[in-house]
Amino acid sequence: QVQLVESGGGLVQPGGSLRLSCAASGSIRVSNAMGWYRQAPGKQRELVAGITRGGNTNYADSVKGRFTISRDNAKNTVYLQMNSLKPEDTAVYYCNALATAKWDWGQGTQVTVSS
Repeated sequence: QVQLVESGGGLVQPGGSLRLSCAASGSIRVSNAMGWYRQAPGKQRELVAGITRGGNTNYADSVKGRFTISRDNAKNTVYLQMNSLKPEDTAVYYCNALATAKWDWGQGTQVTVSS
C-alpha cells in the first residue's frame, strides 16, 4: 500500500520548535525528491521545503533560516525541523513528491502556533 503518514504536529508557543516526520511506505522511496507542504485555512497548499535526490535543499522565503528538511533513507522517512515558529506558520503540514506527479496526499499533521 502506497502511503505517506505525517506526524509530530501540535500546539506550540511562538518561538517554539517542532519536528515533523513523514513515514513513507509501499513503493514510495524518500530518496526521491521530496517536499514538505502546508495549507492554512482559506489558503492554497504551498511548498515550504524541498530536498532533491542529490540532497540539495531549498526553502520558501517565509521559512528560510528557521526550517530544515532532512531524510533518513534507511527509515524511509522525511523530517522537517521547525524552529522559531510564528503564528503564521499555523497550518496542516503534508509531505509529498517535489515532482508534478504526486502520490496520494496523507492526512497531514496540524501545527498551531499560538500563545
